[in-house]
Amino acid sequence: MNDKNKKIKPGYKKTEIGVIPEEWKVESIGSVASVIGGGTPSTSNSKYWNGFINWFTPTEIGINKYVYKSERKITEEGLKNSSARLLPKGTILLTSRAGIGDLAILNKESSTNQGFQSLIVKDKIFNEFLYYLLSISKNLLLEKASGSTFLEISPNNLKSIQIPLPPLPEQTAIATVLSDTDRLIRALEKQIAKKRLIKQGAMQELLKPKAGWEVKSLFELAEFKKQLFDDGDWIESEHITTQGIRLIQTGNIGVGKYVEKDNKKYIYPESFLKLNCKVLRKGDLLICRLAEPAGRACIFPDINETKVITSVDVTIFRPNREISNRIFLKNVFSTNDWFVKVYESVGGTTHKRISRGSLGKIKISLPTISEQTRIATILSDMDSGIEALEKKLEKYRQIKQGMMQNLLTGKIRLV
Repeated sequence: MNDKNKKIKPGYKKTEIGVIPEEWKVESIGSVASVIGGGTPSTSNSKYWNGFINWFTPTEIGINKYVYKSERKITEEGLKNSSARLLPKGTILLTSRAGIGDLAILNKESSTNQGFQSLIVKDKIFNEFLYYLLSISKNLLLEKASGSTFLEISPNNLKSIQIPLPPLPEQTAIATVLSDTDRLIRALEKQIAKKRLIKQGAMQELLKPKAGWEVKSLFELAEFKKQLFDDGDWIESEHITTQGIRLIQTGNIGVGKYVEKDNKKYIYPESFLKLNCKVLRKGDLLICRLAEPAGRACIFPDINETKVITSVDVTIFRPNREISNRIFLKNVFSTNDWFVKVYESVGGTTHKRISRGSLGKIKISLPTISEQTRIATILSDMDSGIEALEKKLEKYRQIKQGMMQNLLTGKIRLV
C-alpha cells in the first residue's frame, strides 16, 4: 500500500518528520537548546594549560553517558583567551567533526575544543530525553554535515534539525525507562569485567608450570608431522566469492575464541579443487601467525558449513589428544607468557608475522593429560559463565535499541 493511503491510527498525526502522537509537537533543535561551540587556547602559552577547568576532545566522548573528568585541563586565563566556553553541568556534548554525533552529558562545569557543538537545553526539553533522541539520529546528523577536507556539522545546520517533542512529563518518563535500562547494561558490563579478571587470575595460577610438568615444542605435540601442524591455503582475490566453500580468515580468530563476522568470505568450488585446499575439522586449533597479536588462537567450532578452509597465515594444529587437551592449549595460547614467546620470534617489517617453523619451535609446559583436563574444565566453566552474561548483555542492548526506536518516536506510549 502507498504510504499516502495508509490510515493514521487514532491519537496520531502526520507531520513533516513522520507520524507522531497528537499531543507531541515538532520543534527545531535551535528552539529547544542553545548551541555552543568550543575552542583551543594557544598551546605555546603554558599559562593557558594544566589548570582546573575540564577541556574535552572528541576522542573522550561516546563511551560513557556522563563525563566529569577530561584528560587535559585549561586555566581561567586559557578560557578567557580562546573561543572555548564554560559549559554548565547537564550540557550535552555533541561531536561535530571527526566522528559526528558522539554524545555525553556533563556532570561538571567544563569546556571543549572546537570539535563540538554542545547543547544547553531550555525549559521545554529534558536533557536526557534529547540525549537519547540524538543517539538514534546519527544518520540525520551526517546528512546535515558538509565539507571537502572532512565532514562537519555547522551550528546553523544543527539548529535547523526538526525533532519530535512530547510533553515534559512524557519526556521524563521515556528518559527514566532508558536510563534504568542503561543501569542494567552497565551492571552487566561490570559483572563481565569482574569475571574476566577472576578468570585471568585463575589462568595465571592454574597454567603456571609446576614440578613434574613436561616441556614440549608445538611441533613435538604434533608428533613432528606436517599434516598435524600445517598452514591454511594461499587464497588470492580471484578465488574469493560470496558463496561456495567457506573461507576462515585471520579476523575470525580472536584471543581464545572464534569470532564470526557479517562479511563472510567463500571460494569457488573449482578453486577448492584446483588449489587442493585443506578442509578444517571441528576441534582444530587455529593459530594466527599474523599480528595483532600474532599467536592468538581458537578452537574451530561447528559453524554449519559443509566445507571450510582457512588462509595461509593461519596454522592448523592437531595435537595428539592422548597427550594434550586442546582447551588447555587454547588457554595457554591466551596468556601473556605465550604472546611474549611469540613476539620474540616475530619477523617482517610491513606485516609482522611469525613463521610456522618458528611457531613450531616454541616450547610450553604441560602436566599430565588428566591434570590438563581438570584445568581445562575449570576454565571452560568460567568461560561458559562469561559467555552466558555476554549473551544476556547483547539481549539487553537489543531490547534497549528497540525501546529507543519505539519510545522516542511515540510508537509506544508511557503516559
